[in-house]
Amino acid sequence: MSSMNYVKPLVAVILATIWISISEFVRNEFLLKSYWTDHYESLGLVFPSEPVNGAIWGLWSLLYAMGIYFISKKFSLWQTTFIAWWLGFVLMWVVTGNMLVLPFSILPYAIPLSVLEAFIASLIIKKVT
Repeated sequence: MSSMNYVKPLVAVILATIWISISEFVRNEFLLKSYWTDHYESLGLVFPSEPVNGAIWGLWSLLYAMGIYFISKKFSLWQTTFIAWWLGFVLMWVVTGNMLVLPFSILPYAIPLSVLEAFIASLIIKKVT
């Protein structure tokens, strides 16, 4: 495989990572921040919002975009969107819900916004590659 064959997938993953990072930041820092902070406060905890937490979310965004890229090689846009959404969000909500740190009141907002996030990331990857 020539080095040029890596350019499109690399660009696709970087663009999808940027989109996912922006989507996560807007959703969790602007739209739903009070849900998170209130819920954590009710547990006697402080919502983690240090720069290192942001860096970890950036890494998560990159890994999520990479996963979407690999899924997209085998599946249609809608199948990729659904599989990526399920693996990226539903499983995370099961785990955070089990640890009692998920404010379930965010789900009516988070579900459609996370589907949109997965769809646009999948679309970016499909279009660029």
